[in-house]
Amino acid sequence: EADPAVCSHSRRAQLRLCLERLKGLVPLGTAAGRHTTLSLLTRARLHIQKLEDQERRALHQIEQLQREQRHLQRQLEKLGMERVRIDSIGSSLSSERSDSDRGES
Repeated sequence: EADPAVCSHSRRAQLRLCLERLKGLVPLGTAAGRHTTLSLLTRARLHIQKLEDQERRALHQIEQLQREQRHLQRQLEKLGMERVRIDSIGSSLSSERSDSDRGES
């Protein structure tokens, strides 16, 4: 069996290492000196909430932009079909004109 004192020491060392890593990931603000574990964990929680909020806003913006893109794509397709229709009307008008030009000469 493992010695409980050794396991406890190992867990504390692991916790210290994790807290040091966390310090590197969380913006500590102006009071970047000594932080208690509680203040570090509180700052980490607030930072995570801020990141989640930013992610929600970014996803909302992506959805809006995708809707706008689909709308613009539909408009472009509609304009393309209009152009084809106008081109075909224009070509039939010009062929009618050339027919009448030939008849008059």
